[in-house]
Amino acid sequence: MPPPPPVVHSVNLKQRYGTTLALDSLTLALPAGETVALIGPDGAGKSSLLSLIAGSRTVQEGWLEVLGGDMRDQTHRLNACQKIAYLPQGHGKNLYPALSAEENLQFFAQLFGTGPAERRRRIDTLADATGLRPFLETPAGKLSGSKKQLLGLCCALIHVPDLLILDEPTGGVGPLAKAQLWDLIGKIRKAAPTMSILIATACMEEARGCDWLVAMDAGKILAQDTPDNILEKTRRAKLEDAFIQLLPADKRTGYRPVDIPPLPEDNDPAPAIEARGLGKKFASVTAVDNVSFTVPRGEIFGILGANGCGKTTLLKMLAGLIPPSEGSVKLFGREVEAVDLETRLTLGYMSQTFSLHSELSVRQNLTLQARLFHIPEQDIGARVGAVAKRLGLDPELDSLPGRLPFGLRRRLSLAAAVVHNPQILILDEPTSGVDPLARDEFWHLIGELARQERVTVFLTTQFMNEAERCDRLCLMHGGRSLAVASPAALIRERGAATLEEACLGYLKEAAAAAEEVQAENDRAAGIHSGADDANLRLEPVPFLPASASLAGLSLTRLFACSWREALELGRDPLRLTLALLGTVVLMLVLGYGLNLDVANLTYAVLDRDDSALSRNYTAYVAASPFFRLQPDLASFDDLGRRMARGSLAMALVIPRDFGKDLHRGRHVAIRMWLDGSNPMRAEAIQGYLTLMHLQWLEKLPLDRPGLKAAGQTGLEVYFRYNPEVASLPAMVPALLAILLLLIPALFAALSVVREKKLGSILNLYNTPLTRCEFIIGKQIPYILLTFLCFLLLLCLAVAIFGVPVKGSMGALVLGAFLYACIATGIGFLTSTLSKSQTAVIILTFAITLLPASQFSGLLNSVSSLGGVGQFIGNIFPTTHMLTITRGVFNKALTYGDLQDQLLAMAVTIPVVATAAILCLKREEG
Repeated sequence: MPPPPPVVHSVNLKQRYGTTLALDSLTLALPAGETVALIGPDGAGKSSLLSLIAGSRTVQEGWLEVLGGDMRDQTHRLNACQKIAYLPQGHGKNLYPALSAEENLQFFAQLFGTGPAERRRRIDTLADATGLRPFLETPAGKLSGSKKQLLGLCCALIHVPDLLILDEPTGGVGPLAKAQLWDLIGKIRKAAPTMSILIATACMEEARGCDWLVAMDAGKILAQDTPDNILEKTRRAKLEDAFIQLLPADKRTGYRPVDIPPLPEDNDPAPAIEARGLGKKFASVTAVDNVSFTVPRGEIFGILGANGCGKTTLLKMLAGLIPPSEGSVKLFGREVEAVDLETRLTLGYMSQTFSLHSELSVRQNLTLQARLFHIPEQDIGARVGAVAKRLGLDPELDSLPGRLPFGLRRRLSLAAAVVHNPQILILDEPTSGVDPLARDEFWHLIGELARQERVTVFLTTQFMNEAERCDRLCLMHGGRSLAVASPAALIRERGAATLEEACLGYLKEAAAAAEEVQAENDRAAGIHSGADDANLRLEPVPFLPASASLAGLSLTRLFACSWREALELGRDPLRLTLALLGTVVLMLVLGYGLNLDVANLTYAVLDRDDSALSRNYTAYVAASPFFRLQPDLASFDDLGRRMARGSLAMALVIPRDFGKDLHRGRHVAIRMWLDGSNPMRAEAIQGYLTLMHLQWLEKLPLDRPGLKAAGQTGLEVYFRYNPEVASLPAMVPALLAILLLLIPALFAALSVVREKKLGSILNLYNTPLTRCEFIIGKQIPYILLTFLCFLLLLCLAVAIFGVPVKGSMGALVLGAFLYACIATGIGFLTSTLSKSQTAVIILTFAITLLPASQFSGLLNSVSSLGGVGQFIGNIFPTTHMLTITRGVFNKALTYGDLQDQLLAMAVTIPVVATAAILCLKREEG
């Protein structure tokens, strides 16, 4: 019987990110029905290859066949995503942190079309097999790193795929969690023997039990064969040594295995580091719990444990970066305090992530570090040069860190930590993600510092072979220290054959004790937490061809998206508060702040006539509620000074012989000086004062019989709507339309960008979910949220601002609903154009606020714009919404009067939604 065709087959596959060649002409064939491991350091191209195989990236060059079809063909890629499960790199990248473990599993099961009863059976089976039963009600974001990985794996397995892809599933987890994950993979192989499993890992030895290996480096394949054949061909006993042997000769030049001599017997026993009862709490979480140890000078002291066990927190307390909640830390007998710079000058600290300045060159970063540690200026150049040469950074001294390979960036971080010749060197996972050669180079330097220069080295690691090189080891779990001893002593104490076996013994005891406590609590609460791992039954979900799934929307998947988004939105009080309370606050601030009414404006008079008529004129203006009289002006210079200070909005200059000229019927001109820095207010003042001036002239014959205002005529002004010419009836309806566009669009846009940032957008790429279902499903909760904002703004308009609804309430409500669909659709459209939150915020403001304020008739009528401006105004939805809000609030318009505007917005909804769906990519480029 011929062997089955390869599950993955590629020829000359290439992938670029800008100028970086991530995959370089890969040709490979992976056997079906077996467990295949991709081994290699970070940056080798493993994740890029897996994302192409999973269908979450577009094939740029070459040919890639997965599950018997070409991944460049969109129909096959949509079909294949129903048969592939992809667990991306990082803890819980495919999960939704606000949802519980149960809700995450329910969501994924619904995406693959399982019914309620079948969903329950699958969830219970996977939860029992993985030990997640007690954590089903826990939010995914609060699970430990290993539990997140298990939950992510369960979500990937919920539909029982033909191809399971795991990108570094054991990265960042401890020895016990690694053993549990590999045990689960073994159970999966047994329950589904035809399933192909593809695993990427940077820890080479854990891939020893796989059926097939692909060794990668720098985007190229070094070898692909069974583990036994690779070891035989390279004549090595360990995969890590075999990998080094497979590297190109130029990379292996000068390589020598790590051999750190034992600590000298005459080593100074005086402690360099003392920790006594050290503890740290963050709110209700205990990160470090009663840890004690003593490290003598020149010792290499290692901390072994999973991410989240308290290693980094412990290191930061030793370095004085954070204060302990309890206990004490001493360096060379001196208490560590953040303000004690003298003690901290003896330390070198290398963080787990790159923390230097990316805009400075390598030389500038090292020089800055040297100055910060008070190295004399005349010695800095020589010190920087010596450190750079020692770490192989000489050729890159003038390069920016961002252009360096990952391994060289780690060397730069180490160089910055040792440039001042520290007596204590604290390293947080210094070799994480680097290739085996670079890892050994680090350890050569660590050995030299400790043995030749008597530097005390305190480091954390997740690699067992590195733990074996330490003089003593502290094994941590759950913030507590389980054991502190030399690797050999730990092995003897447990009666184990290897250090890994010994550590697993300690960790299993600690885990068993914790499980017993949990089980007791569960029994008291009446919760079943038994694990039925012996009967892991996996049955595939019936396959639905892409042609059938694309014939129409799947309401199940669409409402699953809506349900998930509503849950996330409801559990994020900050977003809800900003959306609701923020809208209310903006309405209040802008409603009162943009008041154009003229009231209590300061003015002064320069009366150069000082006659009875001039005083009468001044008193008439002062009696109005619009103006507030200030002390008289002394001169034109006084007018200029007071108006420049902003103490006057207007000044009146009454000319000499004002009264006499008026008696004689001559033309009289009173000068009105206005502060033109605010043109809108100046125009309003001019209009008010002109009307008052005409009214005063008309009253003159009544007040002064025989007095004639020759050549003067009366002017009567009437207003059909808003007869008081008040700002609030004009501004409130306009602000309602503006805010109902801007705020919902902004929050809808950020919801998609948030998924891109968290990584859960991959669920769109690697599940049967269509773009239409994704957009419309996510949109529904935001439409409801927008409508709630509308109701709040409506209450504010009526109750607080006193602007009554005079027209059809039904037309206003319908218009708000249509407008909410458009606003959220615009938000989703802008979110498809960028991954950056800042860029999307700016883009959303530009697309919503600018046209709404300039082209929609807010300040000037659309008909007066002309050209392109008038065209934008006619098609922009705010134009129609403004007509509706102003018409209903101020003009008592009915549904029949507003039919054209409602129809225009109804037509806009599918246009915006279609644009958002078409612009949303279903795979990364």
